[in-house]
Amino acid sequence: MSKTETKKITSIGGSALIEGIMMRGPKRTTVAVRTGADSIYTEDIHMSFIGSKFKIFKVPFLRGIAGLIDSMRLSYKSLMLSADKALEAGEIEEEEPSKFEKWIDEKLGDKFMKILMVFSTILGVGLAVLLFFFLPTWIFNLIGIFVPAVKEGGETVVFWQSVAEGILKIVIFLSYILIVSQMSDMKRVFMYHGAEHKAIFCYENELELTVENVKKQRRFHPRCGTSFILLMLLVGIIIGLFIPHAPFGITWLRPVIKILLLPLTTGIGYELIKFCGKHDNKFTRIIAAPGLWAQRITTREPDESMCEVAIEAINAVIPDDGSDIVKNGCC
Repeated sequence: MSKTETKKITSIGGSALIEGIMMRGPKRTTVAVRTGADSIYTEDIHMSFIGSKFKIFKVPFLRGIAGLIDSMRLSYKSLMLSADKALEAGEIEEEEPSKFEKWIDEKLGDKFMKILMVFSTILGVGLAVLLFFFLPTWIFNLIGIFVPAVKEGGETVVFWQSVAEGILKIVIFLSYILIVSQMSDMKRVFMYHGAEHKAIFCYENELELTVENVKKQRRFHPRCGTSFILLMLLVGIIIGLFIPHAPFGITWLRPVIKILLLPLTTGIGYELIKFCGKHDNKFTRIIAAPGLWAQRITTREPDESMCEVAIEAINAVIPDDGSDIVKNGCC
């Protein structure tokens, strides 16, 4: 059996939270949070998904766009729930609010938190656009000023620009997760990420979901969100080959066009990650390799208490009718 081969493939997936794990199955989505040495809180998340409301978003490539939006909404909702429960249980320490924070809370209450979350989201999206679209193009053009030969390659300039921008994006992404991985709280989230993967592998290998069996599994899964992000970055390199260095003579239009083509990048990346999850051959191993490597940063070996949380979460979403099984037998 190969490194990624299992006895069956499930559609069940999840994400690591603050002191917990979210698991999403075909019929239920459940959040499990550690609230004490011997207690785990579980709660189902109820959401309307784009793919369920509009059939057009079940079409290949389009379903990737809907899936990404739904995943972001679900992750946010699950993260807020886990943070609340972990705070209530004292699993994470709550800092003493400042006088300014107390004044804001008295005057605006929950309204301020909603405004703050909207502002934070807008700021985060803006920063991501700046770092992953405009900054790589700016750096390439800056190099071209000091090294004219870089921009004097005629038709090959687009090729080298696309490759350079792609490499810069990957470096930025990996640098970011390397930095945050040094934070104590994020180390625990990455441990829960490892527990999530191990629980899914345990289930796919048709083993009893016990702490001992879960701990024996691999922590690198081909259908992980980390793999998806890296696949999108690699697909972006290919798409960049078809975008002129300076559309209509305007260099900053290139990143704008790449932003407009983001749904296409997402759709292709989603189909590739789905394909890699269903098959195990030389081609899919090559595609999945960068993402699996990156998971060495975004996942860590969990302790037994984290495996217990993962087991609680996955047990809650496994359907009785086997509707989660994508494929039986070896991939």
